[in-house]
Amino acid sequence: MGVRRQTAEGTRTAQGLVNGRPQGHPARPLPSQPPSPVSFSPSPVLPLLLLPRFLERARQERVPHICGNAVQALGVVQQARRLQRRDPLLPQEAPRPPRTVFVNEPLPEDYFDHKHRVKKEHVYCSNQVITSKYTVLTFVPRNLLEQFRRIANIFFLAIAILQFFSIFSTVSPGLVILPLIIVLAITALKDGYEDIKRHQSDRSVNYSQVRVLKGGDFRNENAMAGKSKTFVRGLVPSFKRANKKKGLTDGNVDILHHGAPPEGVHTQGAELEHIPTTTEEHGIEYDDGEPVEESGGLFHHHGASRKPHWKMTIWEDLRVGDIVKLMDDEPLPADILICATSEDENVAYVETKNLDGETNLKSRSACAALTHLNTARACADKHNTFRVECDRPETNLYRLNAAVVTPDGQKTAVDANMVLLRGTVLRNTRWVIGVVMYTGEDSKIVLNSGVTPSKRSCVERQMNPQVFINLLLLAAMAVACGIVDSVLEQHYFPLDAPWLYGDTQSDNNPRINGLITWAFALITFQNIVPISLYISIEGVRTCQALFIYFDKEIFYEKTGQATLARSWNLSDDLGQIDYIFSDKTGTLTQNAMVFRQCTVAGRVYKGDAVSETEGIIPVGIPEADEGRPNDSKADVRTTSSASPASAKKSSASSSSTEAIADPLSAGAVKKAEHVLAHFHDSTLAADITAAQEAVSGSREDAHGQMLNGFWTVLALCHTALVSVDPQSGAIQYKAQSPDEAALVQAAADVGFVFRGRDREVLSLQTPFARDAGAKYERYELLNILDFTSARKRMSVLVRKLGEDGGGDGKVYLLIKGADNVIMERLRPGQDELIRTTEDHLAEFASEGLRTLTLGYKVVPEAVYQSWAKRYHEATVSLDEREEKVEAVSDEIEHDLTLLGATAIEDRLQDGVPEAIADLKEAGIKVWVLTGDKLETAIAIGHSTNLIGREDNIVIIRGGGEGHTPVYMQMLNAVEEFFPESGILQEDGVGLDESTQTGGYPLQRINTGVSSLVGHNNGDRPGGFVLVIDGAALTYALADEKHKQLVLLLAMQCEGVICCRVSPLQKALVVKLVKDGVGAMTLAIGDGANDVSMIQAADVGVGISGEEGLQAVNSSDYAIAQFRFLKRLLLVHGHWSYARNGNMIINFFYKNIICIGVLWWFQIYCAWSSQYVFEYTYLLFWNTFWTIAPVIGIGLFDRIVDDHVLMAMPELYSHSRNHEYFGNKLFLTYMFDGVVQSAIIFFLIFYTYNTTSSRPDGYDIYQYEFSTTMAIAAVMAANLFNGLNTHVWTGWIFFAVALGIVLVWAYTAIYSVIAPGWFPTPIFGNDHYLFRSAYFWFSIVLVTVLALLPRYIAKAYKLVFAPSDLDRARWIHKVDPTHDFSKDRHGGLAEVSVSHRRKHSLGRHRPHLFHASRTDMSTGMRSVNRGFDFATEENGVAMQRIQSHLSERHQALPPAAKRKRNASNLMQTFSIRRTLRRKKHGSQSSSHPADEPSASSPPRSPPPQTATHDRS
Repeated sequence: MGVRRQTAEGTRTAQGLVNGRPQGHPARPLPSQPPSPVSFSPSPVLPLLLLPRFLERARQERVPHICGNAVQALGVVQQARRLQRRDPLLPQEAPRPPRTVFVNEPLPEDYFDHKHRVKKEHVYCSNQVITSKYTVLTFVPRNLLEQFRRIANIFFLAIAILQFFSIFSTVSPGLVILPLIIVLAITALKDGYEDIKRHQSDRSVNYSQVRVLKGGDFRNENAMAGKSKTFVRGLVPSFKRANKKKGLTDGNVDILHHGAPPEGVHTQGAELEHIPTTTEEHGIEYDDGEPVEESGGLFHHHGASRKPHWKMTIWEDLRVGDIVKLMDDEPLPADILICATSEDENVAYVETKNLDGETNLKSRSACAALTHLNTARACADKHNTFRVECDRPETNLYRLNAAVVTPDGQKTAVDANMVLLRGTVLRNTRWVIGVVMYTGEDSKIVLNSGVTPSKRSCVERQMNPQVFINLLLLAAMAVACGIVDSVLEQHYFPLDAPWLYGDTQSDNNPRINGLITWAFALITFQNIVPISLYISIEGVRTCQALFIYFDKEIFYEKTGQATLARSWNLSDDLGQIDYIFSDKTGTLTQNAMVFRQCTVAGRVYKGDAVSETEGIIPVGIPEADEGRPNDSKADVRTTSSASPASAKKSSASSSSTEAIADPLSAGAVKKAEHVLAHFHDSTLAADITAAQEAVSGSREDAHGQMLNGFWTVLALCHTALVSVDPQSGAIQYKAQSPDEAALVQAAADVGFVFRGRDREVLSLQTPFARDAGAKYERYELLNILDFTSARKRMSVLVRKLGEDGGGDGKVYLLIKGADNVIMERLRPGQDELIRTTEDHLAEFASEGLRTLTLGYKVVPEAVYQSWAKRYHEATVSLDEREEKVEAVSDEIEHDLTLLGATAIEDRLQDGVPEAIADLKEAGIKVWVLTGDKLETAIAIGHSTNLIGREDNIVIIRGGGEGHTPVYMQMLNAVEEFFPESGILQEDGVGLDESTQTGGYPLQRINTGVSSLVGHNNGDRPGGFVLVIDGAALTYALADEKHKQLVLLLAMQCEGVICCRVSPLQKALVVKLVKDGVGAMTLAIGDGANDVSMIQAADVGVGISGEEGLQAVNSSDYAIAQFRFLKRLLLVHGHWSYARNGNMIINFFYKNIICIGVLWWFQIYCAWSSQYVFEYTYLLFWNTFWTIAPVIGIGLFDRIVDDHVLMAMPELYSHSRNHEYFGNKLFLTYMFDGVVQSAIIFFLIFYTYNTTSSRPDGYDIYQYEFSTTMAIAAVMAANLFNGLNTHVWTGWIFFAVALGIVLVWAYTAIYSVIAPGWFPTPIFGNDHYLFRSAYFWFSIVLVTVLALLPRYIAKAYKLVFAPSDLDRARWIHKVDPTHDFSKDRHGGLAEVSVSHRRKHSLGRHRPHLFHASRTDMSTGMRSVNRGFDFATEENGVAMQRIQSHLSERHQALPPAAKRKRNASNLMQTFSIRRTLRRKKHGSQSSSHPADEPSASSPPRSPPPQTATHDRS
């Protein structure tokens, strides 16, 4: 027994930004100029994280409302810089310097070094964007480096290398290292396959095409860095690629599921292979359509032309300084400065949902100094040279400082509204010509995307310390064997021990054999960390990914899309999610609107049921007016300034002009984009008909006037554009937001058809139009008082034009906005109407609808002229422009007449409210991170059940004068709502001098609706929801002090909504919670603006919706609908975590029981590292004997059935609380293995070590009792694994029995193989084993004794301390038809749910949106009814309209200002008298102006402010 057998088994700181400069102000002075004072408007919502540089500049220029004070600003700067240095989400290289882009100009001499090479700081990165991880050269070393991050792989490699030395060799060294090579190869193949797909996806985007200016005198001398040689480029010869100039086709769309650049692929734009060109063969296009100029000649290059033209060029070859031409519906390949567009006044419209998630179109304008560059010839003219002096590349989507410098030295400021960013899509604009400013990694969308992380599951991270514990145990065992062996040899060698005969060699003597024994012990006990564990986990996770893929419950039949696991190693993380961070647009909502109901003059119109498939409805064309023929349908005109072309271009034309149908002659209305249905109401139609035929002064006539006013406000108070669909010839509205389009379309559906805007003249078709003469009502647009988050309303002032086009009409103010804002501005005497309308608003809100309240007033001419003068002065003011404009606007928006209110449904994805309610009940906190406005986010929070009916909303705002500092707001919120939370006693929480200086006391403002809240505001039982905007997050994420407080405050709330946040802010918020709380996070989104958030979270889920595949490409799981997330987490996540955790600890157990038997044998073999088993039994331990049960656990075990988990979301808490895997369970199972190995070894050893078991009386052979031990250990391990499963299915029976059957069969067969075949040490063992009573009794006895402790413990727990899972399994076993949904809220396990929690959770939409709301920046408290209206604030389109009105106002001579006849108020929207029946014997008269149609309560008193000192 002393013979040593030499055998062993082979085995980015958030550089956020502020767009605070008022429109029209000059850009930041370039470095060559001294800084000039710049006035920053205190925007109520600062959109993004502040750049440290911006804060320093703000401090230097003394902007107190941005920084608070100099000390606070400097502290924010320093903390932000420190954050940047350590934030892995941000690019860590040195910031790139500012740049100057030379267009058709040579580079200056100082750009070159002494060798006449362009200096490094003036070399710009290429436009090639690569998301893949490997290249041909780096694949092997980088992949091996990643795989050897696992401690076990390093250990196996060391053991394999050790066995290459002959003294330690057990079997063939190549055979020893083969398992490790197989594991590494399989993992490398999987990683390589995924990366090849990323390369293919990169190529599909980088090889998209764009028109680039070539020929003529144009030269681009800006220096560009070389392109990277990628995996695919290295394998595909360049000459083959050169012949493939095709764009993205349907055949290779599938590759985008495996990763793509952030902008992904435009799924709604024109296909790249159908780009219109004049010369398709050579990809050349001419503006004037002339033939290609060929000079001919021997050395003439085929296809070249000296004439300026547009050449189709792939994206990755685009250079800084190139001039490009983009067509409608094409994606932007880089960040481009607009030179000229096809539209009047050089306006372009872009869709930015890939950047900020907003689907409303944004307007952008061309640089005024470059508008003459509208053809290829003009762009290539050597006299039209210029340069663009740009700031360094930065992450802020809304900030850009640059200037265009012309040859005469004149500088023109450039801001973000003149730039088209990569990732956006050109819409409603036939063409745009621009110059490339930033390419590739310098573009804003790439800067916001972060670095693709290499994610590892939480279970895998927890395994490393457990493997390390096992390695320490292995080291201790090896050291013990080495020491004891050395001591024994040195003791027995002088005594001439026979087993030490010949131990006198240099490599075999008592002094060195202890070290050799130590190394042999490492080989003997190496199975304590089995290599099969990792390959088993990979296989199980792959199967779990397939289970997810084939689950019909999360298969979206509408698109035929299954749920796809793109990262196979994160399935168990789905069962441990604590926080979900969700985007809103396209994730929770369909981003589709439906005009549902309205109330007019106290009468509700709920709408008839209409089919959403009905796309076009006729509206009729009124009879022709004077001067216009009846056959005007044939009239064709070019696009007006208000109606950008929306028609697709024919492939045969690329002209800069395009004829479209006249909206005035269209006879139908087509559904606007993102509007699901037309609005019909038979009652409303009957009321309009009755009003047309009503007698003047009757009730029907009065109601008709209110209807006329209501729908006229909807038809005129907006900024929507009118286009004509080229296929159907129907009007289609193009609005900046879906809800605005729904309002305008609803008016058209009723008969109030907005026919377009011809500069300042609005054309409106109404049912009350005169039956002869005028075809349309026409209004002169005087002013637009734009919607902002602070105003919560939008107004237009119009003058009704006479039938002859003259201006003899009245001036009307038309207004729409939030109910509380409109109600407090109404004239007295409308009590009953106000009360009725408020009841209707509450009813609308109870159905989850978003409301707007409408009103109007007549403005006397003298009053308007005086006000217009003050308004003009405010708009041209250089100081505090926005404050002055808002104050002047507020002057005229009073004494309104209430018309009614609208109710729009923002269509949620199916099952979203129920899914969020169940996820909250499962203990998961849901945060919504969106780029939308605060009101929009709150409205969606209500409708999705994120904000319950009794919840309290705490609002934290940032920026602007008059607002309380963010830190003070958070402290006030903690003090008022969470005084007993202990937050105020935390270290580092509290006020200091920098926080107090410049602070504002909290003000509590009582408004007209605050009485509905009462004194118990903040004490409602529904819990709290924190709403914080992007400007506040700028400060909250700036330093550790702010981050600590915002995190502590957020932890006290059931949900958090972050609005107006940038993509990078989303990632930083996720990182704040992930690192600050140590919680498991999941981020879900569907757009490119969600990529950073998805990558920052532990688990990223992408929704393959209408915003393309950008989020899917960067995600770990791809689903089609948000509601599928519930089953993905509660079922598959719960199952996967329970299965994998149970499998791993059982894996460790089954190996420790084997190693334990080997260890105990060392006591009796002189600690020589001798195997007790015959080597093949040890060799097959992890491959045949015991692998099946643990694999069966990983694949087929069910902690409880899926319908139970779906019906009882609270069961997820067991998984979320990490009950299935951890160090405690690991140590418990390890202890089980040690105890059972002792039972197996010592009982069998001493049984065989007494009287001989042989009938002939001879002593036993070692492999007699060791084979008995091996069989007993296999049976005990497999049955123990089976005992730890929760459901015994056929597969589990098979898995448990397989190893037992195999070891018995192997023993029987292996024992009868004669040594003539190959050397076998146990030939004839069956003759002694199967005839021995010891063999049979020992196996039965030790197996039962080994399993008995665990069996007793499980039985005791089930009988005396059952968990809710135990009860659920028992109930399901006894009553398979039991309805577990009745046992929710702790019905099974008596789980205590707080009173507050019960009220906030619900499976259905709340019945009333009466949640209290506290704005901590102003102290205002109110009741929210779901108000929302989204539009682009201070957009180019709005500025353009305002500038036209301002120019017209200045150009209008005083003599042209006509007098208006005095009239009463209700004449404003009076019905034309030709449509009324006059009373006999009485004079016809209009309804008195100042007499409301319905009585109402007295007007609410003006707001009263009560100041409370919070210091």
